[in-house]
Amino acid sequence: MKHKIIIIGGGASGLMLASLLPKSSLLLIEHNPKLGEKIRISGGGRCNVTNEKMHSDYFLGEHTFIQPVLKRFSNASLLRWLSFFGCEPVLRKGSQYFCKERATELLDIFQKEVKRHHIALNESVESVTKEGELFEVKTSKRTLQAEHVVVASGGLSFPLLGASDIGYRIAEHFGHTIVKQDPALVGFTVQKEQFFFKELSGLSCDVRLEVGQKQFEGAMLFTHKGVSGPAILNASLYWKKGAMSIDFLPNISLNTLLQGRKNITTLLPLPKRLTKAFLVQFGLDDKVASQLSKEERKRLEMLHHYRFSPAGTFGYRKAEVTKGGVLTQEIDSKTMMSQKVKGLYFLGEVVDVTGQLGGYNFQWAFSSAYVCAQHLKRI
Repeated sequence: MKHKIIIIGGGASGLMLASLLPKSSLLLIEHNPKLGEKIRISGGGRCNVTNEKMHSDYFLGEHTFIQPVLKRFSNASLLRWLSFFGCEPVLRKGSQYFCKERATELLDIFQKEVKRHHIALNESVESVTKEGELFEVKTSKRTLQAEHVVVASGGLSFPLLGASDIGYRIAEHFGHTIVKQDPALVGFTVQKEQFFFKELSGLSCDVRLEVGQKQFEGAMLFTHKGVSGPAILNASLYWKKGAMSIDFLPNISLNTLLQGRKNITTLLPLPKRLTKAFLVQFGLDDKVASQLSKEERKRLEMLHHYRFSPAGTFGYRKAEVTKGGVLTQEIDSKTMMSQKVKGLYFLGEVVDVTGQLGGYNFQWAFSSAYVCAQHLKRI
């Protein structure tokens, strides 16, 4: 069977693309029994669709590639598009836009808009090849032909939802360079020096964290496996190997705090269990602050620049996204088409563009889909 366009993947970018294209010979193939499963569960079921602060600086990837795409379909453009369909996201957590009640507000729009196209569920793409002007798409059920193939298959995170490497395999088959993939927006496991972190499971505190040239402020959560929380998840996007620095008392002067005539665990604005654990690590007793020697105060100052070298991450099962993917230098940012193969396109997470926590990855999915849609409408 021949189609004009085949979209591989019924996630955020694939659904947005199908929603933006007029009725034609278009087939969207999704391996899950339902469309948009990752949308459904994201943001605690409310889907963090975008962010008030939108710029390529919030992404890991080639800025000169990312920014033009974001500019063509901005956060404001997305909010206007959603509003047209009666979906009015609300600001939460400072600058993050979430669906007002639940993620199904967004999914309902997509479900309605893609009805004009052919949808194949419970069908996995196994390979894509090209003979002459036509692509041959082999699935778990049949062999199809198409003039244009759009790879919107996502990354490797959420394997329980059937995540696969098909997008990368298609890209490699056609000679594309694949930047090494890793779990991102994910918690860290700990080495022996920080095994005591696991004994603090359930505690959280606000920190300032430095990794490479990036700095993040936010909550850090201690878990039975290591550490998580918004600050840690963002740090995982930029961490490769080695140490990062954690300030457990951001925007607080330890010297000022220690002027008090109370014990350290009472003076420090941290959970007492956490303070006691650090006192053990620093070889200090919980005593009246004024009784601390100069050398003891210096040891306590390590709370402002605690060195932490993760053992690794929690892996793809816990990762929100996958960093790495199809090299952007081999994709045209004006169309999202491969610069190696005419008629082949890559959208969303399969591309080597990864955003920080806070709606950035959904915005990238929607923006890249919009750019592709504008091109496909013209041909």
